[in-house]
This record gives sequence, C-alpha cells and structure tokens, in this order.
Amino acid sequence: MNSTLVKKHGFSYAKYGYLFSIPFFIAFLVFNLYPTIYTIVLGFTDSKGLGNITFHILKDDPWKNFRAVLNAPTFKTAVGNTFTLWIMNFIPQITLALILTAWFTSRRNQIRGQGFFKVVFYMPNIITAASVAILFNALFGYPKGPVNDLLVNTGLRDSAFYFMNSPKATRWIVAFIQFWMWYGYTMIILISGVLGINPEIFEAAEIDGATDTQVFFQITLPNLRTILTYTLITSLIGGLSMYDIPKMLNNGNPNNATLTANMFIYNQAFPGSYMYARAAAASMIMFVIIAFFSAIVFFLMRDRKA
Repeated sequence: MNSTLVKKHGFSYAKYGYLFSIPFFIAFLVFNLYPTIYTIVLGFTDSKGLGNITFHILKDDPWKNFRAVLNAPTFKTAVGNTFTLWIMNFIPQITLALILTAWFTSRRNQIRGQGFFKVVFYMPNIITAASVAILFNALFGYPKGPVNDLLVNTGLRDSAFYFMNSPKATRWIVAFIQFWMWYGYTMIILISGVLGINPEIFEAAEIDGATDTQVFFQITLPNLRTILTYTLITSLIGGLSMYDIPKMLNNGNPNNATLTANMFIYNQAFPGSYMYARAAAASMIMFVIIAFFSAIVFFLMRDRKA
C-alpha cells in the first residue's frame, strides 16, 4: 500500500540521500574548505599568530611571504630532505609490496595461513608514530642499545656508534621506519586490486602455459595501472606531508638532516616564531608542489587508448 502511495504522489525516497549527505558537506566546509581558504588569505598578510588577532593584507608587496619562504635556505633543505626520505622509503616499499602481492595471489602457490601473514605485515601501520619513535630510539640507543650491543659483541665495530648523531644514519632510520610502517598497507591495496581482475584471464593464461613471471608482468601489472596510480599519488601526498616520525625520533636533527617541509611550517608557526603568514605561505607552496607532481604522475600513469 505504501509503495502504491509513493507511486501516486510521485515521491521518491532517493531524495533522502541528499539529506544524509548534508553532515558531510557541513564537515567539509568547516574543517577543509574554510581552513584552506583562510590559509591562502593568511599567506598574503602580516599575521603574527597568537596574541595578534588583527592582521593586514600586504597591498604593497603581496608576495613578500612567499619570496621569504622560497629564499630561506632552511626551506630548501627541508623540501630536499622530504623528497629524499620519500624516495628512500617508497622504492623498497612498492617493490616488496609487489613481490608479496605476486606471492599471495599466485594460483600455483597455495599458501597456508595467508590471513595471518597479511595481518602481521599490516600490523606496523596501526602502531602509533610516538610508540615507533620510542622503539627505534631505544633500538639505536647510544652507548647502550640492542643494535650497538650486537655490532660490538659480534666484532663488527670496536665501539658503539652514535646513530642519532649521524645525518646519513638518521635518514636511513627514518626511511626504514616509513617503509616498515607502510609496505603492509600498500600490499593490501595491491592484493585488493588483483582480486578485482577477472579470474578468467588468469585461467586462460594458465591454459596457454604462461609462467608466473609472464602472468605478473603481462597481465597483473597492466590491470593494476589504476591501483598503482592511486598508490603512487597517495604515497606522494603522504610522503611530502611527512612530519611525525622525523619530529619525534630526533626533531629533524642532526644538522637538519631529517627536517621536513611540514616541520619547517610548524617551526615558522609555533615554537616562539609565530609567523603565521610565512607558515601559511609555505603551506600553499607545498600544496602547489604536491598538486604539480600528482598531476604529472596521473598524466604518466593514465590509461592510453589504442
């Protein structure tokens, strides 16, 4: 009877979908769009942050903050470190994730306990960054720590090595932590993509006598193009937004070796500087950089019609 009334009056319950989407749009406007627009505006002002409610638009020299950020040697160092740390962790991350994906999805390898292994590989991703930073600070402690004890006791070194005082060592530690925390997540995403491929394609390849290597490179990878694009872009965004691990592990030290762009922005805005305008300008510069490289990745990885 209700359905008859609905048809007679031309009423559709699908309209309620718009009502349910209202909370999302409100949250988006309040927590995403407004802060973004406000940050853009701040970049063209003389805002000094806390304690200075009033600020003025820089009418005479609106690009002053942007020039100051781009000319700052620390910002150049931070951006270079950010790209370096991302590349150092993403290459082994995607490589291992692809290897594990091929291993878990191979039709010839009937691996027992796949669920257990997937959980173990994914588990580092759910550990908080603070816990991970404390863990690795303890592991690479000086002069006493598990890693140093192992190196000295096995005769690989005569004395303890101060890892957190070495720029190269600290960078490798940060890169390894990022790799260790995210390769499991990347693997899960890639496995989901493989499971979405029509199984008849794999069956046909198996009948034709294709090897696992041929199946992976000629069938699996081409069909994972969209998933790989998503993975690369999200990893790029996350990598260039890196903050928590370098900050809590060694506060960007030694000698700014692990100082990232987001740490530079934080340092401009809060610890005694309170240069909100420059922090906003740096944020918008990083936004443009991320958008630019994301567009390049999307263009290079897009599906090309024959």
